[in-house]
Amino acid sequence: MSNMNYRLIQPPFSLKFREMSKPELKEYYRWFFAIRHDRLAELTQAVVATPGYEGWEPNQSDESMLTLGSWFVGHVEGRPRTPLEIDEIESEFGHPMGDLGPELTNRTFSLAFDIGLFLSQILPLKFPELTWEQKLRSKNEYNYGEPVLKYGKYYSINPVGLVVARAYLILKGEAGDSWLYDAIHNIAMRVKTSN
Repeated sequence: MSNMNYRLIQPPFSLKFREMSKPELKEYYRWFFAIRHDRLAELTQAVVATPGYEGWEPNQSDESMLTLGSWFVGHVEGRPRTPLEIDEIESEFGHPMGDLGPELTNRTFSLAFDIGLFLSQILPLKFPELTWEQKLRSKNEYNYGEPVLKYGKYYSINPVGLVVARAYLILKGEAGDSWLYDAIHNIAMRVKTSN
């Protein structure tokens, strides 16, 4: 990991979407789109400041996805979960969870969020059939309150959630350098078959 000068994202929200009011969720949705360009500049600065990645350009090319994915693998970090975090997870699921493994660091969450924001810009360019939506009908909905890209009648992609999920796999050693490229190609197949 390089000593990059990277400013962590500071959402003015709790990000506990099921606990947020509908007006807060609507404000989050507006904030999400308002910060994308600034956060892409922050991410780009962090990537190109890393030796070996100086030439990275944030675009929708396969090369850009492979480079960013590889860079992120080298920057995913974990920390031990606190007893409070373990209690909250076990309370949510209603039973002991065993070894949950490490939690992502704040820096990793921030980088994952920024890469998700980058995806939120390029996915609609690559796949024009994707449309934005925010699910607010029921708190039981998957991705409730979060900005998602909808395709087909029933399917959606949460760009930030996708990257956070992959960060946990990277931390476990279950995803490699091509994870982002692979994710984009999996999305392409899903979108193609949903039409």
